[in-house]
Amino acid sequence: MFKRVVITGIGVVTPVGNNLENFWENLTSGISGVGPITRFDTTGYSSTIAAEVKDFKPADYIDRKEARRMDRFTQYAVAASRMAIENAGLDLAAIDRVRAGVILGSGVGGIETLEEQHKVLMDRGPGRVSPIFIPMMIANMASGQVGINFGLRGCNVTTTSACASSANALGDAFKIIQRGQADLMISGGTEAPLTPLAVAGFCSMKALSTRNDDPAGASRPFDKGRDGFVIAEGSVILILEEMEHALNRGAQILAEITGYGASCDAYHITAPDPEGKGAAQSMRAALADAGLAPEKVDYINAHGTSTDLGDKLETMAIKEVFGEHARKLAVSSTKSMTGHLLGAAGGLETAVCVLAIKNSLIPPTINLNEPDPECDLDYVPNTARKTDLAVTLTNSFGFGGHNATLVIERYVAERDS
Repeated sequence: MFKRVVITGIGVVTPVGNNLENFWENLTSGISGVGPITRFDTTGYSSTIAAEVKDFKPADYIDRKEARRMDRFTQYAVAASRMAIENAGLDLAAIDRVRAGVILGSGVGGIETLEEQHKVLMDRGPGRVSPIFIPMMIANMASGQVGINFGLRGCNVTTTSACASSANALGDAFKIIQRGQADLMISGGTEAPLTPLAVAGFCSMKALSTRNDDPAGASRPFDKGRDGFVIAEGSVILILEEMEHALNRGAQILAEITGYGASCDAYHITAPDPEGKGAAQSMRAALADAGLAPEKVDYINAHGTSTDLGDKLETMAIKEVFGEHARKLAVSSTKSMTGHLLGAAGGLETAVCVLAIKNSLIPPTINLNEPDPECDLDYVPNTARKTDLAVTLTNSFGFGGHNATLVIERYVAERDS
């Protein structure tokens, strides 16, 4: 008999807010977190905009000495994890920490440290490279540091599947608890890719929006004028618990994870399958895992990156899976405000589904002023929508053809098996 898995806490470090209240208020008010890049000189770059985290002070969450030994992506993860633990009202001293683990997703890991130390190597020689370069840079160190900082001795893993990374992390954490192998998992994603090399690479691919004169209007999923995604950074962490474990400690249950699906397009290193087959397969698998008919879904938080092909093909896949019900669904892309957090996007968007259920409010897709004729679903344009939600679904699709879908439902004490 599978265990039920609930969500009891959320922590956020994002371009639209570094606490839950500000995060949700800005998302539902249609506030964009996109602006000019301030981290480095963007002279010569085709795209000079990003969704940066603002006003983040590592010392508010991490010992100063320890923070200096962490790449920015790790700092974000430890801070968001601390906030999630507090939000969950979790007393770590009162739980069995052997049965509490960490699974985080990150697409690029410590690329900022990699670039900085490569410059040291070139300018000053191999003897001046930091002895902690490797432990700061490797992608597993965010999950490792969360385990170390909070004394969690259970399964500790990092998933790297490009922009599906944290959705896969959450799905894997969900399954570990569902199988009875853990009582609690800290899961989600973290990313800090706003570096000269990373942004240059995406510019060379022509993947990024070049609407540099209008940063707040640059990310425009499903709009006819979209011209690429806006790169972003941050971390969103969720506390997943076995239901009885949460109830026994008197936790507030925010929502329940009931389904997880994953697939591969097996088509191309960057382009999605031209018929949306992988995306459709992922959604179908998640619904089957949750034991739900497509007609039960109320809202989809779309991958919706603001790229020409991606938005069209996600729309196609939704129509394929949901049939006539696709016209009744609400679908929105919060990347229109947050930008694209790459490997952390799935964690952020799972949190959005949880908060949408909790607050009976769907965040909008902003900048949707002239819908693409091929993107013809209800994308909740420009204004949040008040409505009761019982079942939500979130999609994450990544380079390499990785697809992941999660089903998040309103928590009810008794659920049909």
